[in-house]
Amino acid sequence: MVGKEGIGSRMFDLLNIGIMLLLCVVMLYPFLNVIAVSLSNSEHILRGDVTIFPRGFNIGGYSYIFKDPFLYSGYVHSIIYAAGSTLFMLTFTSLMAYPLTIADFVAKKFFAIFLVITMFFSGGMIPTYLLIRSLHLLDTYWVMIIPGCISAFNVLLFRSFYQSIPADLRESAVIDGANDIQILSRIYLPLSKPLLATFALFGIVGSWNGWFEALIYLNDENKYPLQLILRKYLFTVSFGNGAGTQAMQAMLAQLKMDPRNIQMAIVVIAMFPIMLIYPFLQKYFVKGVMIGAVKG
Repeated sequence: MVGKEGIGSRMFDLLNIGIMLLLCVVMLYPFLNVIAVSLSNSEHILRGDVTIFPRGFNIGGYSYIFKDPFLYSGYVHSIIYAAGSTLFMLTFTSLMAYPLTIADFVAKKFFAIFLVITMFFSGGMIPTYLLIRSLHLLDTYWVMIIPGCISAFNVLLFRSFYQSIPADLRESAVIDGANDIQILSRIYLPLSKPLLATFALFGIVGSWNGWFEALIYLNDENKYPLQLILRKYLFTVSFGNGAGTQAMQAMLAQLKMDPRNIQMAIVVIAMFPIMLIYPFLQKYFVKGVMIGAVKG
């Protein structure tokens, strides 16, 4: 006979399963709808009867996009910016967080307070632009990598994680003659794989989806990331005007394509790399999201 506690536990499990299934439907439907629209015929799109399955079959949007040479350069630049900014972020955040865990570091309290202050106050967009211009970073690859490589929030989380590592490990390494760089690279970083993998995922996704910084700091279209190419298509096809847009509209009418074929096709192309990366980092992600619960 099942007691009241057993019935309550089962009801709680059923409620959790129901909520998770509802969340899955809410999150998967837009994703499947984008893919379906990108592959559907224009008449079905205009009637609005495309849900999660393509109606008809039309790859004209993909064919049109893959003819754009800026798509390939955008892909390459997005990979460079995402990989470079994530690598710099992990490197410099680790280097800044590690000294804050050393008990005899005299400036530890000062830097901790300084970091907290920067979380509440910032210079703003215009002073930041003027600073980047004075550093001659405008319209360079470095402007998409260097400015965001340090975050006070990330440093404090890294510090909290490093503080959870037993201090005896560092003391033993010091007795054996290891310096701080060796201790960080051979002890702390190998023990911080969940931390590094989680923030690498956040960094890659954030950089890959970022477009505003490129819009402000880059003038050369040959250096645009993929998201600015995506933005160009979304705005040109939907709201643009001029000779280029008129030619595109004529082409769409000739090929019997809806503008949303192109828009959704490039959305699918843009999110495809992130879908490939996530499964490799998933096993560390569950551990990494608990970092905030570690005592600081």
